[in-house]
Amino acid sequence: MLGLFMIMPVMAIAAHKYPDYSVFLVGLAIGGYGLTQACLQIPMGVLSDKIGRKPVIIIGLLLFSAGSLVAAYADTLVWVVVGRFLQGAGAIAGAIMALAGDLSRDNQRPKVMAIIGVAIGFSFYIALLIGPVIANGYGLQGIFLATGLLALVCILLVLFVVPNADNLAPKGDTLPVISDLKALLAHPQLLRLNVSVLCLHMLITLLFVHIPRFFEKLGWPLVNHWQLYLIVLFASVFGLAVIMAGGRKLQQSTLMLACVIGLAMVFAALSLSTPTMFIIMLLVSVFFTCFNYLEANFPALVSSIAPAGKKGSAMGIYASFQFFGAFLGGLLSSSISQYWGSQWVFAMAALICIVWAYFIKGLHSTERLKRYTLKVDKQAAEQLAQQLAEFDGVEDLTLIHSEQVIYIKVDSRKFDIQRARKTLNLEE
Repeated sequence: MLGLFMIMPVMAIAAHKYPDYSVFLVGLAIGGYGLTQACLQIPMGVLSDKIGRKPVIIIGLLLFSAGSLVAAYADTLVWVVVGRFLQGAGAIAGAIMALAGDLSRDNQRPKVMAIIGVAIGFSFYIALLIGPVIANGYGLQGIFLATGLLALVCILLVLFVVPNADNLAPKGDTLPVISDLKALLAHPQLLRLNVSVLCLHMLITLLFVHIPRFFEKLGWPLVNHWQLYLIVLFASVFGLAVIMAGGRKLQQSTLMLACVIGLAMVFAALSLSTPTMFIIMLLVSVFFTCFNYLEANFPALVSSIAPAGKKGSAMGIYASFQFFGAFLGGLLSSSISQYWGSQWVFAMAALICIVWAYFIKGLHSTERLKRYTLKVDKQAAEQLAQQLAEFDGVEDLTLIHSEQVIYIKVDSRKFDIQRARKTLNLEE
């Protein structure tokens, strides 16, 4: 993810060296990886259940490394775009999550998944800081070569450091299941979240097609952009802390709506005129404050809202929408900018946020819901499922005979998992 992200803050400026430079191709180069990621995310996850997690992860890393090399040695921007599409073909998020699930105990699995999520988020912040520095010293080729090398190092980690999975986790909460996809795509609450993450990543890709150029026009060369991003990141972390502290008495859905409205205000302000450096820094800081809050809370909501035993499928769909949003942001931003200018791009983004705000109003808060995976004996599974369904607080239950597990979603204020395990004589 570090390699994918490092391009975002530098491509709009560094791409000028290519003979076929155009704003349209820049947008595709920034967001192009999202299309192949979106298309292959679920198939690669399903494939990992057939041929194994590690083989799929290694295949994905090889594709990613190959794409990095194509982009590194490209002499035209078109070939950079081809390399970015090939990078995206290494869609291994589902296989990685499944492997992490296989290697972790039931009661530790949520923490493991959270740590992976934090690592992805942290890689984005590192990319904003080191991407401009590497690009200034070694150009886009340096970034792509470093990215390809890191992918090869990851293969060594997978082969020789990451343990082999001895105790396979039930796949319902880690891997997509094809038969679940149609119903989950039509689920009204999950649909709101899927469209929301598409909009969110469309907007951040859209922003990075233009913001680096604004910085450069205002007298800041690419090598110094990391200083600006560092200020923005600190400001956004402070803003996020303020939201978290001030919003304790508000519902999660209310805070999310406020953040979407905040994004609309940012893009509306950018569309009115070419702002000063102070105004740009302020607006980008507000953008990242809202972005960080939404980015952190959407996956937790998907996990909570998804029916018991369907979280893997729900997250697979969510990830596909997320990556497609990145592609759409690059495509729309570059297309509109090339013919009408950046002000119209920002006006369109503000309008999208207004429609999004109306759409997200119907999202329900589900902070009280938790889920558990209970391993059961095959012969007693039906009886145990019936007994569990009668416990206070059990809102959703799915029995999967082939996996010998019962997935439950419960109201944490009413349901006591320890009492349930003890009453039904279930192992930890």
